[in-house]
Amino acid sequence: MGQPEKAYKNLEFLNSAEARILRILSEYLEPRVRFQKQDVENTIVFFGSARLIDRDTAAAQVADCQRQVAHSPSAEYQHALREAEHRLKLSRYYEDARALAKLLTEWSHEKKNRKRGYLITSGGGPGIMEAANRGASEVPGGRSVGLNISIPMEQGSNPYITDELNFEFHYFFTRKFWFVYLAKALVVFPGGFGTLDELFEVLTLIQTRKVEKPLPVVLYGADYWRQLINFDFLVDNLMINPEDMNLLYFADTPEEAFQYLSRRLNNHP
Repeated sequence: MGQPEKAYKNLEFLNSAEARILRILSEYLEPRVRFQKQDVENTIVFFGSARLIDRDTAAAQVADCQRQVAHSPSAEYQHALREAEHRLKLSRYYEDARALAKLLTEWSHEKKNRKRGYLITSGGGPGIMEAANRGASEVPGGRSVGLNISIPMEQGSNPYITDELNFEFHYFFTRKFWFVYLAKALVVFPGGFGTLDELFEVLTLIQTRKVEKPLPVVLYGADYWRQLINFDFLVDNLMINPEDMNLLYFADTPEEAFQYLSRRLNNHP
């Protein structure tokens, strides 16, 4: 008879439904230990679409579509060109997220802010997430966090995350915990269902005072957000209080968002 296997080495058991609580605890405890080892206490979280791309890539796609249309002006190619042109227009959000992350990382590295060490944190994937980690990586010594999630649409982390702070989650709720727990500010760029889910969960936590720390929330791209969500309608219909709008700050340039966030973070170290 061979040596029996210890329960904590039994992968079949660890991946079973009965061991789910152990997996959940692991996604709480392992990041906690790693954050402590890396001296990560304060983060600035970037949310936004995984579908947005950088300006150079978007411009190359437009050029490719233009060549296809010139060769064969079919409805299919013309539709692809319109999508590529719109994607190029939206690429400004990628570039702005990259610029803002760089500004915040440079500011955090200044002597007076170094002890606070605000690290840019993203969901670890492509799009706005990549832009945020990329901007931080462009600062000498800049570190950033990636909290990736295993889902079919996004395989693998973006290449700009600091290796020691690159995480992979299975459970959305443990990932969301680590987004909020260390966050001292959030910047929410245009996005879809996932971004809206993250935004409204954080707003609910702040509104209900489950999060009691100061946590400024910047909605980047005022036109996008005001067209997407009729906040005034919510106020007019008594679904939120007028003062709930104070939870949000709208910004349209990296400089504007940076000035607001640096001021708020200086007031609440």
